[in-house]
Amino acid sequence: MRVGDKTLLRAQCRALREGMTVEMVASASECICARLAEWPAFQKAQTVMAYMAFGNEVSLLPLIHQSCDKRWVIPRTIAKPEPRLILHRYDPGRLVRHRFGMLEPDASLPEVEPGALDMVLAPGLAFDRRGYRLGFGGGFYDRFLPHVAALKIGVVFTALIVEHVPDDRFDQRMDYLASEPGVSATTDH
Repeated sequence: MRVGDKTLLRAQCRALREGMTVEMVASASECICARLAEWPAFQKAQTVMAYMAFGNEVSLLPLIHQSCDKRWVIPRTIAKPEPRLILHRYDPGRLVRHRFGMLEPDASLPEVEPGALDMVLAPGLAFDRRGYRLGFGGGFYDRFLPHVAALKIGVVFTALIVEHVPDDRFDQRMDYLASEPGVSATTDH
């Protein structure tokens, strides 16, 4: 894999996502959340890791607000000494703005161990049907996901499910993709 492959794909996907209107993002996000809420595996899950949408990412707030019976967990990013995610219980009144602009949990909130998760809902710029994720290049999720036994679901707009995401040995696959048509298992090829 050449680094330029991911760089070019990242630029194309970012442009496509940034071209979506606020209304398009909100409508598609509500549709994806409704599909997740109907999914039996989600209904059974008790502790679910989500994320706070940034820019034109799929917003999971409709799902979080309608599923108050779940224990919602949100990551906080730590850049040094190496990129990693720290998990905290979701508390809408205790979110702080990260220097990159996204909201994340206040560092003073109690941490949640990755082993407590039943499900991870992961964002991405794009995914392919094999479940490979194209992120922003920081490696936060690729470092985190190998330590999680929970179901891993990539949350993505259908328009950003691409033919092929270049992958290497560090890239982590999702078990399922959640998009407007519903939740589908990833493929091996």
